[in-house]
Amino acid sequence: MAKRPVFLADKSKVIDVQVDFDWFPGFAPSQKQKSIQSLHENFSEKCPDKKILEVSSKSELTLGVSLSAFNLSINHSNQIISFESFFQGSKVFEKGGPYTDIYFKTPREAKQDTRLKDSGEIIGFNYKGENWINEPKTFFYDWMYMSTVVKQEDLFNQLIQYDAFTDIEFNPKKSINCQAKAAALIVSLHKSGDLQKVLEKPENLLTYYPENKALHKTKIKEEDKSEQMKLF
Repeated sequence: MAKRPVFLADKSKVIDVQVDFDWFPGFAPSQKQKSIQSLHENFSEKCPDKKILEVSSKSELTLGVSLSAFNLSINHSNQIISFESFFQGSKVFEKGGPYTDIYFKTPREAKQDTRLKDSGEIIGFNYKGENWINEPKTFFYDWMYMSTVVKQEDLFNQLIQYDAFTDIEFNPKKSINCQAKAAALIVSLHKSGDLQKVLEKPENLLTYYPENKALHKTKIKEEDKSEQMKLF
């Protein structure tokens, strides 16, 4: 048995539902899909009225595969690149970055770039010359994923037909960012009517991180931005 989160898109927040299921070991896609099926079946026993989607390259549905960070595309300076490569190339570390040449690598090459491990701790992100701080931990990833998906109308319109989301590769003990949680956040914001407000002003997303809300009530002062990462 294993336990993984299912991210349920409530109208006011994303709910992390922990579900026990049968884990099928092995790297073959068929084994991953057996695990996904078990996870979804056990979740559906708890929440039978919720429509669930696996968001990863192992999904049995084209939509779930297309929404994975490896396959989702982003338009950067009129060039189509992988969202995963974009995210990795936007990281700023204690000893360097952002390494924007990573944008143009394949997702697998991007994640394996040695500079990502040799440059110290992540201290923030840089997007179009603007620095974003690294708290809440998933804030930059979530907002960029959201803004990327919403621009692709077909994906967005299909996504909002679902209520709950999984990523069989995501282990909260080992990883921080999760494409399934980001997808759930889009749907939650859509249900609440706050999606456009967040897209227009990213700091509005901070209310969805209650544990960090007090840390981000104001922007870092303009005069401090040379020494610190600013929020927007």
